[in-house]
Amino acid sequence: MRQRRHILIALACALAAAGGTTAAAGYPAKPVRLLVHFPAGSSTDVIARVLADKVSAKLGQPIVVDNKPGADGAIAATELKRSAPDGYTLLLATNSPMSGVPAMKKAPPFDPVKDFTPITDVGRYTFLVYVNAAVPAKTLPEFVAYARSKPGQLSYAAGNVTGLLSFAAIAQQSRLDMTQVPYRGEPPAITDLVGGRIDAMVATAGTGLPHVQSGRLRALATILPKRGATLPDVPTVQESGFPDFSIAPWAGLFGPAGMPRDVVAVLNREFGAAMKQPDVIRKLAEQEFALSPSTPEALGALVRRQLDVHRDILRSAGIEPE
Repeated sequence: MRQRRHILIALACALAAAGGTTAAAGYPAKPVRLLVHFPAGSSTDVIARVLADKVSAKLGQPIVVDNKPGADGAIAATELKRSAPDGYTLLLATNSPMSGVPAMKKAPPFDPVKDFTPITDVGRYTFLVYVNAAVPAKTLPEFVAYARSKPGQLSYAAGNVTGLLSFAAIAQQSRLDMTQVPYRGEPPAITDLVGGRIDAMVATAGTGLPHVQSGRLRALATILPKRGATLPDVPTVQESGFPDFSIAPWAGLFGPAGMPRDVVAVLNREFGAAMKQPDVIRKLAEQEFALSPSTPEALGALVRRQLDVHRDILRSAGIEPE
């Protein structure tokens, strides 16, 4: 009886292994849809299309980018949540839907930990603290001192979740009395910053750097933990007197909850290989985006960690979830 039981256990294990191998060997058998929660032409859209082209060539099936902008990424993330967990619907998500939306909503439409399968970290966006050129501050500490000298008179723009929470964290830690002005995205906010209708904001490099180069804006600090290659003289927020600043403007690749492990392994391997190719690194560096492929487990840990960071900042800044 004991020998028979051992044979049955061995046979069950062999069948399970064979089933997993078959799933991976047959994947993908049709085009894969890659959701992007930004419009065509955005930095995230460019990142998605560069990676999709490379990985499509390796998988032998097209990866079709499907733009689903709106609601800080909640529209695309909700669609992913409702999709079959077969590896044919993926999402290139940023911290907006995976950290910001769950932290800022009393009843978020999804759980970023339970409702998705992490596949790989993709990278980090370059966000900078900008001020209008008329503001007499060359550094972030100088701006803090300037804002303190004018309580209630200065304003900052909130063009996305990262910009909102980053500036809110700086203002809260510095005890600044400034007015927050919400915008539907960075472009209109940058227009008003250049025009002097607002005084400061945190925004992406792609949105603000052209105006820095023209002299209409000034970049005071980057929110990344390291200085960027484009503006090596611009210090980090941590270097500028905020050592505990910990918001990371990240992007990662996800599938619906319950994806087969072998399919996750195929996607992790191929996207990771694409992110190590020199031409991909060069193209995405032009978007001020630094690639950082990882294991699925590392991405899952990042999601949990950044969700806590976003919630802590909201609580410290006195911002109530909607």
